[in-house]
Amino acid sequence: MSKVSVLVVDDASFIRDLVKKCLRNYFPGIKIEDAVNGKKAQAILARESFDLVLCDWEMPEMSGLELLTWCRGQEQLKGMPFVMVTSRGDKENVVQAIQAGVSGYVSKPFTNEQLLTKVKQALNKVGKLDTLMNSAPTKMNSAFGNDSLSALTGGKAEVVKPSAPVVPSKGLLNSPPVKSAAPSVTGGRGQGQLRLPSGTQTCVIKALSIKEALLVVKRTDTLPQILDSAVLDLEQGENAEIARLNGYLHAVVAHEPKPDSEWLQLTFRFVDQDAQKLDYISRLIARGTAQKHFVPGA
Repeated sequence: MSKVSVLVVDDASFIRDLVKKCLRNYFPGIKIEDAVNGKKAQAILARESFDLVLCDWEMPEMSGLELLTWCRGQEQLKGMPFVMVTSRGDKENVVQAIQAGVSGYVSKPFTNEQLLTKVKQALNKVGKLDTLMNSAPTKMNSAFGNDSLSALTGGKAEVVKPSAPVVPSKGLLNSPPVKSAAPSVTGGRGQGQLRLPSGTQTCVIKALSIKEALLVVKRTDTLPQILDSAVLDLEQGENAEIARLNGYLHAVVAHEPKPDSEWLQLTFRFVDQDAQKLDYISRLIARGTAQKHFVPGA
């Protein structure tokens, strides 16, 4: 029996690795290839056939929506399942993808179960699910938990002590100071929404660079985990410009030097390679510099 083949398309290698690991853990016999953007995926699809495409929306050179539209215009690809995996969860974006012929939609950040459910639904519609299910599933690991940390670091996981301070990278843009006892999480230019697999939290943006953001969030019953995939929604400027920045949690520490700290400090690393998003971050940093919020050598 031939293997089921899947093409994973995302400009972030971190996301590609998590998706591939999730699928291989649950479907040991699956064949997976990946591409860094729509243009690369288009070249692969022109020479090889796949049973399913899992594709990001925002990518350089060719977006996921452009790739989907191209696929639906090709006779041999019209019926191929195409699932969009993206942080664009707004109703208008979902409608736009449906009109273009998308087979399914997975919003970032997602859990293993959410991704697998969409994969099964898409393959079941074209009679390929039984082929996958014939391979005995292994124990599912959290795609965003400690197992991913071990896999991506070769077993040499970084240990972060709760009381250890996070030192911002050189060149970070500092927002107005946040009081450790009760950081403000309403209003102001230094706020955003952090979407994690466990839910959405309002966050204070303490510092920002082209590679990462230093955030403060209120502690909840479910603690954020290192290497959790996440999406940071920022709304800045007079035009209320919104950017959805994909990334992962690089470090999680207590914001106060005590075990019952009410606030957590998160280092959020960006994984997007999309030129528009990088330009957006650069403009935020430049705007902060002009407002004299930049601390040289910080």
